[in-house]
Amino acid sequence: MADIIQLLPDHVANQIAAGEVVQRPASVVKELLENAIDANSDTIKLIIKDAGKTLVQVIDNGKGMSNTDARLSFERHATSKIRNAEDLFQLHTKGFRGEALASIAAIAHVELKTKQDQEDVGTCLIIEGSNVVSQEVVVTPTGTSVSVKNLFFNIPARRNFLKSDTVELRHVIDEFHRVALAHPSISFALYNNGSETFNLPVSNYRQRIVNIFGNKTNEKLVPVEEDTEVLKISGFVGKPEFAKKTRGEQYFFVNNRFIKSAYLNHAIASAFEGLLKNGTHASYFLNLTVDPQTIDINIHPTKTEIKFDDEHTLYALLRSAVKHSLGQFNIAPVLDFERDPNLDTPYSYKQADTDVPKVEVDRSFNPFQEEKVSKSSGGGTSTYKREPASSWEGLYVGLESKGNQTERDFTEVQFESEEQTGTFFEDDQIDQTNTTYQLHNKYIVSTIKSGMLVIDQHRAHQRILYEDFLKNLTIKEAASQQLLFPLQLHFSPQDIAIINQLKDDLEHTGFVFSSVKDESVDITGVPIGVPESEVSIILEQLISDVENEVPDTHFSATDLLAKSMAKSLAIKTGQSLQSDEQEHLVNKLFACKEPNVSPTNRTTFITMSVDELDKKFI
Repeated sequence: MADIIQLLPDHVANQIAAGEVVQRPASVVKELLENAIDANSDTIKLIIKDAGKTLVQVIDNGKGMSNTDARLSFERHATSKIRNAEDLFQLHTKGFRGEALASIAAIAHVELKTKQDQEDVGTCLIIEGSNVVSQEVVVTPTGTSVSVKNLFFNIPARRNFLKSDTVELRHVIDEFHRVALAHPSISFALYNNGSETFNLPVSNYRQRIVNIFGNKTNEKLVPVEEDTEVLKISGFVGKPEFAKKTRGEQYFFVNNRFIKSAYLNHAIASAFEGLLKNGTHASYFLNLTVDPQTIDINIHPTKTEIKFDDEHTLYALLRSAVKHSLGQFNIAPVLDFERDPNLDTPYSYKQADTDVPKVEVDRSFNPFQEEKVSKSSGGGTSTYKREPASSWEGLYVGLESKGNQTERDFTEVQFESEEQTGTFFEDDQIDQTNTTYQLHNKYIVSTIKSGMLVIDQHRAHQRILYEDFLKNLTIKEAASQQLLFPLQLHFSPQDIAIINQLKDDLEHTGFVFSSVKDESVDITGVPIGVPESEVSIILEQLISDVENEVPDTHFSATDLLAKSMAKSLAIKTGQSLQSDEQEHLVNKLFACKEPNVSPTNRTTFITMSVDELDKKFI
């Protein structure tokens, strides 16, 4: 039988490796920025066009490469970082496998310009789909410039899987944030489609966080410092009152490398236990320094997951360090057995003599005596006479027991009515007969001709609100309630850019913006029925949905806005509803165009016939 196993050609192997290393433009950004840092650069520029689909360029002023190194850098498993297997456990650099440039060159057009400091001229290398087109001498500044153009040009199926520019740009910015936060001693700049998005000068860690996420972030940070033989922790956590619905501002860095760890994230959540509202997540920016021999970085293609030798110790140290910082800065309630200075004697009374209080008792006092003569004082005699007190029987005079009088009095007793509060829905003329029942504050059960109807109240209300908001956005006529005092909300610069994109559509739903600045938004009106306290939650959820493109690219911005607002404002599972509110929800649901599913295509109700119920009792 003929042999059927054969070695893959290099360009095919590179494309397969690219599937693991390069998933989207943000993957290219990560690899190129890390290479620039390993080159000992102190200034790095990132230039992107069309969210990285057309161009990703990284320019650094590092040590550069020679002609031979420039050519070898695009070979698989060619690296200057390690020499033998033992070096994998003493890693102090970002890249070490030698796969990044080879994988990128396999699925894009790459142009590399590099020059070392002691050389007069540099090298320009052009590669298209793993094929070297040219390598020639060029005049270029010291350092390296890598341009990656037309990503996935030879794999159209992979290119079709890329999301819209908004989503891909968000992933690029996330990778930029992760690298920039880990290295505040390096200056970073990001240019998107010709305009400067970020310009981060050399600074300390706190200033770097503020430069990225806005000036308002400074007052939200609580420092965390802990130094032990096993682990060194430094960084900041956010105050509980600024916790967000999304997990956006959560960063772990191990030896200056961004990682994801659900286990360590649980340690932070445990430290904040009892301080956060349900459904909110604390922000943190924490640097962990450990011995490189105690971790294994080489378990994931993107190197964002790390295996620790002793996770339990790290968990305990991290949890107690964060808890200590929250208590130290009076964020969390703590038991304090120290002396309270407020109880000290005031300074002006410290040397004053103490007057001992004197108590005088009239030992001859008898409350049952009719008359009483007072004591005589030293200067003369003062006599006073007590008025004759009525005997105790007199207290009950006039309280004769009269049956008819008592009955008349009790018939005239009026009870205070219960406090009337506004219902969640508008008042309609609804029949007071109870035809619905709420089960576990989650489902509404109602009878129909053929049997029983069970409605999920959260999904049903989402459908109702979604169609209402969609109608308002389409006809551009929505009622707004004016706020007595303007509401000022603070966001990061990239979040403000998203709000500016959605501003017109938001105004059609009932929002009124008085001003939108670089880091804040002033709102003077909100849609009717939207509580003022929910406005920031709605906008945060909306920004998160737009960045992650929920549900997908095939839907318009109007549809996305209506879905996001409906999800934020719909009644939640666990909310108790009055009988008229239940009936109103049922009636409004079946007045919708598509009552069967929620805006996210989930079932809103189920029916169970009498025959099905009968079968349960067989």
